[in-house]
Amino acid sequence: MQMSISEPEEIKINMTAMIDIVFQLLVFFIMTFKVVAMEGDFNIKMPLASESADSLDEELPDLITVRLEAGENGNISSIIVDDSETLREATMFPDLTNIVEERLAADGDPEQGSETEVEFDIAYNLKYSYTVKAIGAVSGKVLKNGDIKTLVKKVKFKDVGNGF
Repeated sequence: MQMSISEPEEIKINMTAMIDIVFQLLVFFIMTFKVVAMEGDFNIKMPLASESADSLDEELPDLITVRLEAGENGNISSIIVDDSETLREATMFPDLTNIVEERLAADGDPEQGSETEVEFDIAYNLKYSYTVKAIGAVSGKVLKNGDIKTLVKKVKFKDVGNGF
């Protein structure tokens, strides 16, 4: 008797089901992935090691406090700088720029404005456009030749629970 040797049939694996499952897992992991916000502020300026505590005062940045007060209908009524200077005129935003510029010049090198911080205390019912104008006023100004002079790069806001 003669046996016939037949060649084995080529087995084909259907990959469609496996690809479907891989895409489903991929979509599942993408949809359920939650990015966790970093805890803490990692832009902290730590003081340099020194032998005396007096040198720590020199390392702290200057702080200019600017309070924006609202009048009727959310319009701005006045700007108070460092609880000492009150600006009420129509030119209050250019005056704010001049005050910040004078303060930076009085501290020494005006190019060191990046070390100075401005903290805004804004009335709750003030229109947002006045906040934007105030931030622009302390951030810099456009010179007559078209160049931009940067004044302050660090701006922060006081807590909302300030009683306004």
